[in-house]
Amino acid sequence: MFIDDTIAAISTPLGEGGIGIVRLSGKDALNIADKTFCSPKSKSLMNAESHSVTYGLIKNPATGRVIDEVLAIVMRSPYSYTREDVVEVHCHGGMVPLRKTLELFLQQGARLAEPGEFTRRAFMNGRIDLSQAEAVLDLVRSKTDESRKIAMEQLQGGLSETLNTLRDGLTELCVNIEAYIDFPDDEIETEPKINYLQSMKNIYSELALLLKTYDEARFFREGLSTAIVGRPNVGKSSLLNALIRKDKAIVTEVPGTTRDVIEEYLNVKGLPVRIMDTAGIRDVQDLAEKEGVKRSLRSIEQAELVIAIFDIGEPLKDEDFEVLHKIKNKNYIIVLNKCDLPPMIDEQDFISYNIPDNTRILHISATRGEGLEALKDSIFESCLKDWKEERDGIVISNLRHKISIENALTSLGRAINALTENQPLEILALELRDTLDMLGEIVGSITTEDILNMIFNEFCIGK
Repeated sequence: MFIDDTIAAISTPLGEGGIGIVRLSGKDALNIADKTFCSPKSKSLMNAESHSVTYGLIKNPATGRVIDEVLAIVMRSPYSYTREDVVEVHCHGGMVPLRKTLELFLQQGARLAEPGEFTRRAFMNGRIDLSQAEAVLDLVRSKTDESRKIAMEQLQGGLSETLNTLRDGLTELCVNIEAYIDFPDDEIETEPKINYLQSMKNIYSELALLLKTYDEARFFREGLSTAIVGRPNVGKSSLLNALIRKDKAIVTEVPGTTRDVIEEYLNVKGLPVRIMDTAGIRDVQDLAEKEGVKRSLRSIEQAELVIAIFDIGEPLKDEDFEVLHKIKNKNYIIVLNKCDLPPMIDEQDFISYNIPDNTRILHISATRGEGLEALKDSIFESCLKDWKEERDGIVISNLRHKISIENALTSLGRAINALTENQPLEILALELRDTLDMLGEIVGSITTEDILNMIFNEFCIGK
């Protein structure tokens, strides 16, 4: 990837809208935009002040044909998103004017940006670190206000500040220890061993507390994968429609109506829940429905939470017991649907099936909306027992960060053991260096091209 050329891309989603944006970034951004921009007052973008807006037209310089009526925003280096010269052209929000404008910029010497290349340049040019760059993607993908808050905390440098403070403490330890190793005959003052040991233990404790936040915070980044399962006609699709408050799934009295997994996102107290309506589990001969049952079973395996739904108006059938068998090793909630009907089953029927004592059993009516709030509370509490709405401190929600912190704790643990067991100082210094490297991978002070490609390839083009 070249970072001394000029890139261009459409930075707004495909489709129709009031406004669409084509973005340029690089040393020739102003010159390229100026070749196609015509101001009624003969204003040149080359002379425009930084962070100014200029009205004009985009014209094909070869034919003089007007492409669109636009506003051009100039942001000069280093006061831009990428710390390069940036021009954003605000067009009418249809695909034709946006595509034609982009084509003109490419004809004048710009290169089509790769996925995430604008944010990658912001990282390469030192405007943000790697964890902040990842937070940009998390912010774009956030589906609830809580997931947005977590992304914004990281984007504003909360995680970076925490890690850099810990890295500063480790660096100070390394400097003192390596100075003593390199100059053993000089009278270099060193702190008592107990002070070094306490400093390392304090850092270890802070990293361990940070790592502990991942188990719950990750759900706000990734969403809680939840499958609704049961035999045919117990109300799975009705429950999905009731939870998302729209007719997403077809509901009929004919068994086997749902033949594929239907997914939708639900906001439960700030938690994004990826909820899946599945085909009814039963023995079938129809090939399409058989494939649907296979996908239902696969959804159970992949789900982090299962909502097992049963018809309270009918006695338990063999297919119901098959559902209980399939979910026995999962985190699940039992839902007794159609609670407006005379009950033919109760909690005791499930307790006799040897389900765990703490299993949540709820009564609902999907069609009437009864019991849905209690179900939402149970969904939230099933994986977020310790989450606080007004929490303090930084959390980690990214798997890459989790792995790096785990590796850092392993190295730091070995360093503590090395000091405790009076091993050679060279071993202690080596382990501390490894710890620094692991934490450096999170913020990007130490990284590889493979890691950068993996991260930025997840971005859309134009961001």
